[in-house]
Amino acid sequence: MVERSSEPVTYPAAPWQMVGSLWLSLFKVKEDVDELRPKGVYGAAFVSYEEGSPLTYSELLVARPVKSDEHGRRVSITDIWVDSPASVAGGRELWAIPKGLCDFTFETGHTGPLSHTSWSASRERVPVASASFSDVSKAAPRVPFKGGTWQPGIDETAGQHRTATLQGSSKTLPCRGRWEFHPDGPLAWLAGARQLASFRMAGFRMRFG
Repeated sequence: MVERSSEPVTYPAAPWQMVGSLWLSLFKVKEDVDELRPKGVYGAAFVSYEEGSPLTYSELLVARPVKSDEHGRRVSITDIWVDSPASVAGGRELWAIPKGLCDFTFETGHTGPLSHTSWSASRERVPVASASFSDVSKAAPRVPFKGGTWQPGIDETAGQHRTATLQGSSKTLPCRGRWEFHPDGPLAWLAGARQLASFRMAGFRMRFG
């Protein structure tokens, strides 16, 4: 547990068995932003962790692929916000994932097999990002996926890096996605990036940890 106010915040033990949906778009950043955000391909995603998960919450994250001789191919999460203090505490202490808190709006509807979804995230009333998607992923066959994260050390891990594995299945198909990154928000560096593709993972079941 970690203490972020007068009361301690507890979180589930690893691994976390999560269920939900994810909306992901890939972007190409042409110039280095800083040491943790070099030029290259990044994925930005909104995620809904739903009933059946040990914690239910919304999430906005940005990640990039990394490779090392020791850990192989993984992704490193550079920016991430959730609306669950327990998720913040667990993500930071267990896996060095630099989660912060923000507020979300989420709306989704269906017309036959077609889903329409809109998301927005704001931090201390300042918009961070918004996105809209349309997809037919719920009609897709369920397929397995596997991956992992590598995170540089943060205060909660005494500067030590952390890795985690993820494995599960979902109904995944390409989708239409449109993003806006607020020019005064923490993801303004993505505003000029070229969007490459978008995907929806519907009804995922995932073991993370």
